[in-house]
Amino acid sequence: MDGQAVVSQKGAQRWARGHPWIYRSDVTQSPDAPAGVVTVHDTRGKPLGVALWSPKSEISLRLLDRDANASIDESWWRERIQLSVERRQSIDATAYRLVYGEADGLPSLICDRYGDWIVVQLMSAGLEACRPQVVNALRSVAKPTGILARNDVSLRAKEGLAQTVELLLGDVPREIEVLEAGIRYAAAPWDGQKTGAFLDQRENRVRIGALARGRALDCFSYHGSFALHLARRAEHVVAVDSSAAALERARGNAARNGLRNVEWIEADAFEYLKSAERKRVQFDTVVLDPPAFAKNKGALAAAIRGYKEINLRAMRLLAPGGLLFTASCSFHLTKPLFLEMLASAAADSGHRLILREVLGQPGDHPEILTIPETGYIKGAIVERR
Repeated sequence: MDGQAVVSQKGAQRWARGHPWIYRSDVTQSPDAPAGVVTVHDTRGKPLGVALWSPKSEISLRLLDRDANASIDESWWRERIQLSVERRQSIDATAYRLVYGEADGLPSLICDRYGDWIVVQLMSAGLEACRPQVVNALRSVAKPTGILARNDVSLRAKEGLAQTVELLLGDVPREIEVLEAGIRYAAAPWDGQKTGAFLDQRENRVRIGALARGRALDCFSYHGSFALHLARRAEHVVAVDSSAAALERARGNAARNGLRNVEWIEADAFEYLKSAERKRVQFDTVVLDPPAFAKNKGALAAAIRGYKEINLRAMRLLAPGGLLFTASCSFHLTKPLFLEMLASAAADSGHRLILREVLGQPGDHPEILTIPETGYIKGAIVERR
């Protein structure tokens, strides 16, 4: 550790209340050190712990250990990562989140396992300075064939870091087959969304797949992960996405599973839903898993309007007894706002709708009650009476 930070009472209380971030405005004395690991004290000189230090970020300090004498070496990283691995031993999939940053006590570190390979994201300058120890710890604990860094995320720009895709260990293939509750699909670790696939909807895909029946619709299908689960029980699935490249990969995924009852349609989901409503088409199962409409707090009002529009149209497409699985991955759309939006859509739909289940994130994406930023997936299953 090369420096010491002093933080205000407000910053110290934030740690005491269970949130690991201290913002720049609450740092009363910055460390005379580059990005990395520093000790932290309050204004009375009381040691508070050890943190990652990011000089250019609004989030200046991220708590690592409440023991100010802790040595943040490779052994420390190895022990923390080992705990994360042990928490995920019961997962029935070959692809899942191995380390979920702050939720696993490893702030700004994302590690996703895809079979024998690991894809990481180092989201802060302080963590980037620890890269050698982190990589060595992952190699020791998880024993991957290769480690790829998908550091091409915009968040790194706020940390003063380059946005790159970089091989850190061994070799990682361009495509990796994933087995998820009996369904196979191809992840694209080098150039796919996130680290190669949407792992955060894994349990929800399995859940609505088990309930699917009749004629099904999957909007914002991307590589078809929801559609594949639906197709095992539904008679026919219509999968809609605006990307021809995504649908081409989705067709390949259907072929991997011998599924021939999926119809792939390249279209804007909003326009498809409007058209289907005009034609009075009905579906027994509908899935809405759109991208985040609210990238920031200022976009929330417009996002709510967008979410309401697609949910209202989907509700109107439901046949009697039909089920809608709907979700939002916008952090700024809180769970109460999400349910309020659904209630508003239901009121305008002309149908009597039952809220059957409220769903969230899978076990490998734990939501820490004192760290609201760890919870972003909201989901619900709604039934038309």
